[in-house]
Amino acid sequence: MQQSEIDSLRHLEIPVQGNLIGDRSQPAASGKTLDVVSPIDGRILTTLADAGADDVDDAVCNARACFASGVWADAPPAFRKAAMLRWADLIEKHALELAVLGVRDNGTEIAMALKAEPGSAVATIRYYAEAIDKIYGEIAPTGPNFLGLIHKQPKGVVGAIVPWNFPMMIAAWKIAPAMSVGNSVALKPSEAASLSLLRMAALALEAGVPPGVLNVVTGGGATGAALARHMDVDVLAFTGSGNVGRRLLEYSAASNMKPVYLELGGKSPNIVFADAPNIQKAAQTSTSVFFRNSSQVCVSASRLIIQDSVKDEFLEHLLATVAKLRVGDPLDLSMTTGAIATQQQLEANLRMVEQTREHGAKLLTGGQRLKTETGGYFMAPTVFDNVTPQMPLFQQEVFGPILSVTTFQTEDEALALANDSSLGLSSAVWTSNLARAHRMIKSVQAGVVMVNSSTGSDNTVPLSGVKQSGHGYDKSLHAIDKYVNHKSAWIDLGE
Repeated sequence: MQQSEIDSLRHLEIPVQGNLIGDRSQPAASGKTLDVVSPIDGRILTTLADAGADDVDDAVCNARACFASGVWADAPPAFRKAAMLRWADLIEKHALELAVLGVRDNGTEIAMALKAEPGSAVATIRYYAEAIDKIYGEIAPTGPNFLGLIHKQPKGVVGAIVPWNFPMMIAAWKIAPAMSVGNSVALKPSEAASLSLLRMAALALEAGVPPGVLNVVTGGGATGAALARHMDVDVLAFTGSGNVGRRLLEYSAASNMKPVYLELGGKSPNIVFADAPNIQKAAQTSTSVFFRNSSQVCVSASRLIIQDSVKDEFLEHLLATVAKLRVGDPLDLSMTTGAIATQQQLEANLRMVEQTREHGAKLLTGGQRLKTETGGYFMAPTVFDNVTPQMPLFQQEVFGPILSVTTFQTEDEALALANDSSLGLSSAVWTSNLARAHRMIKSVQAGVVMVNSSTGSDNTVPLSGVKQSGHGYDKSLHAIDKYVNHKSAWIDLGE
């Protein structure tokens, strides 16, 4: 990837965007649109269709008609596999175009966006495509007079609502396993990051995925509510905030009681013991990973919980790493950190800084908006020391580049601090003590526990939260269970 290649794409005109329903791009029935504002410079890139209930109904009806026709659901597994592999190949072919489009929309630094967006989507689609012809039914253990069979059948129409921070990656986690087993999908991206997903869905049609298998409706909260309330959506998958997740559960109860799978973010602890294999590496890795995408990452290890005896050494390396970060134009390869996705999110982050100051934490670096002259939404990497569990910064997901530092002395104290949260998505532990590592894996209340690492995992293991971080798995073969019904057949073989 060369800077010249990026620059050739950064100013391309983006046409007005419609909903993708079946094989048609169409405006909202009401004619309403939403402006797409780039966080790089605050300018309007284009407009999106602001889909209403009629548009959502059109998308769901198309998905239902496609499912009922059997053109995808009843197709041989080899057909679905080949189409999804062609789709992945096209995404890979257009990866830089998709990455630049996404960066212009949500501000992620381009080097990370290329890997985490089209790169991750390609890997996920290929993973579930390869799984298609390897998913078997089951034969139950029975006596000689009965045969028990367990069939795995697609649920029907899957509604998926995904956020703005990694739209392609997170959408692929949901739509790839759903499509692989024969479902049709109605996808609702965030209004703050829809462009790359509309293009990605168009590539699915180009790859030979039948019209109606993947439909995309764009818009705000009312669009998502219409999808969640729809009586013909069989299952809903969501990644986003806890407040929205609660409303989706209410919408399910008020409609057809569709199952709702929620990934609601986290407040992940990063626990550093004095016997960490390499304090300098732990500090450098933790810092660079935390501040990627301006810390707009659901698994972001935003609570640094560090043993008191190594705090000073760790912070020395941490602050030295922060000083090397370069915040700015996310389409400039020399920048390490891009923009905050929206002005609203930037303002919320700055309010958290002021609130944390008022609560008595010590600001070590950052805390301010940067590059206001560009019109973009940039924020300095921020670190607060002396953060206590009573402070909002310790308890609330921020979705911004604000790291809290809290110390402990004993393992029990570290565990208590780590679990002092209503959320439980991810976590990290740094120690050379194998027994301690296993104790922490068992006892930290999180769906993921990384040991001596904070770089994440691949598609072979599930991502799921505990407590108020949600339920239901993304990634791995376990994710497929969300999108299939297990139908039992009980056959009498007697006489």
